[in-house]
Amino acid sequence: MTNFSIWVDADSCPIPVREIIIRFCKRLKLELIYVANHPIPMPKSELFKMIVCDATPDAADNYVVENSKKDDIVITRDIPMASRLLEKEITTINDRGLLFTHENIKEKLSLRNFNKELYENGIISEKTSTFNKKDVNNFANCFDREIQKKLRLFIRQ
Repeated sequence: MTNFSIWVDADSCPIPVREIIIRFCKRLKLELIYVANHPIPMPKSELFKMIVCDATPDAADNYVVENSKKDDIVITRDIPMASRLLEKEITTINDRGLLFTHENIKEKLSLRNFNKELYENGIISEKTSTFNKKDVNNFANCFDREIQKKLRLFIRQ
């Protein structure tokens, strides 16, 4: 087994993305940890874990932030959580293949907060963009790139 784990903020992770993550983790024998406030289906494997947190706000996010470590990879679409993970130098990817970085997180947070304010004031309706094949491909490519970086790092050590 490698020295890093894959964490998934599983509450909102699309099924096609979860399937890609499972395939990669099976093939590469990576530890996979789903965290959510309710059970999420996953294949049985000694390398796979499902952590069910209570339903209080941010319970699953807090669990991931507190328990993941620097060499891990976390998949989440939650931008404030991604910001917290970046503070701990943890590789963080969203479900559409965006690698969160110190360079882009402030802009993403600002845009998210602006849209949230517009929504809360009734100026715009909550918008959910469609998840498509391009997003799945972008995720798979980004996820593969980041895993390969980690594997190369551990081979050198």
